[in-house]
Amino acid sequence: MKWYEIKEQAAGTKRLFVMFFIHKIFGKNAVKFITFFITLFVFTGAKEIRSYSKKYLVKVGLKPSLINIFRHFLNYSYTLIDRMEIFSGKFPPEKITFADNKDREQWLSDLKRKKGVFFICNHVGNIDVMRVFMSTNIKDTCNGVYVFMSKDQCKIFNGFLNKIANDVPMYPYPIEDININTSIEMKDKLNKGGIIYMAGDRVSAGSLNFEAKFLNSTVEFPLGVFKFAQIMEVPIYFISAIKEKNDRYKIYLKKFYNEDKKAASLEKMKSEFIEFLETMTKLAPLQFYHFYDLFKD
Repeated sequence: MKWYEIKEQAAGTKRLFVMFFIHKIFGKNAVKFITFFITLFVFTGAKEIRSYSKKYLVKVGLKPSLINIFRHFLNYSYTLIDRMEIFSGKFPPEKITFADNKDREQWLSDLKRKKGVFFICNHVGNIDVMRVFMSTNIKDTCNGVYVFMSKDQCKIFNGFLNKIANDVPMYPYPIEDININTSIEMKDKLNKGGIIYMAGDRVSAGSLNFEAKFLNSTVEFPLGVFKFAQIMEVPIYFISAIKEKNDRYKIYLKKFYNEDKKAASLEKMKSEFIEFLETMTKLAPLQFYHFYDLFKD
């Protein structure tokens, strides 16, 4: 089973709105209390997904106990609470730092040239916290954020997150519908100072994929993401946002430098991204939110 075949068990626009209003009236701790029991309920009935989490924990070197598997589920659930605060403008900007300020300054310098930036993100941590940094630091520099996600995620975004969002404009695009017109449109957006986010670690139905070694296992990755980034001809960064203690987040950036030849550059991009992803996964193993059968062997 692939990730796009798994139905949402605890999300959905109506449920998210209910949780959002509870958060608004009673605060974050009340929502975390409710979320704990919702996650426990989902965890109890999700036998197949528990098996995927268990398989992953073995690969990353953690004990595949029920407690660790539940912690894996719960960490993901708590990111949804953080997203409510992020998109409603309630998340404190001072809780976000960068692992290396040189990488931060390099990225801001690239963006100020009005050339745009292409972020290849992943599912370690919660990349949405970048919205908080951007809304308080670069809202006058950035000409919109363009996020590629699955069609189902786009529906949730338009049905919930976009209704409570503010500041930096964010536009969801279904990754399944990328075509030549999308490429032309995105190139124009980037040339006006836009930012694109696209995940490099989640395979979509019908997309071009390639196999690579990740955590000593054979894993499929979406080749189309790297090709798409390459033809945009703008600065490319790998990025993760990992949660730390006291609801703080640390942003990790790595700029990709092209080779002279496109074929060599594509291979280098794939290799460096997988290395970056593995580093992030080992740094925060219980924040790698892939609840499907990622590993082939």
